[in-house]
Amino acid sequence: MAVDARESARARGLFVNAPDRPDFPRVVVDYVVRQYPQPGTEVPRDSVVHVWFDFGEGDGGGGVREPRGPEPPTGGLRRELEEPGTACAALLSSP
Repeated sequence: MAVDARESARARGLFVNAPDRPDFPRVVVDYVVRQYPQPGTEVPRDSVVHVWFDFGEGDGGGGVREPRGPEPPTGGLRRELEEPGTACAALLSSP
């Protein structure tokens, strides 16, 4: 839980950062589902441990979002898909 993560880090001389939760200092009962560095990794005192939470069913929890690169290569067939149902209707109405 969030409160346990903060207390455990403080007892070891570490800091905790939650990139997906700006309200982290007030969070109490959300469960930590991932951390970096991994549990058991030795780190120097005063290091920062990043944690992510499970937001529960229907509330997201996708973690940190960042741009991914590189973009797909250019070229090849590129087209815009038609509205759902229009392509099938056109095919079915053809003679």
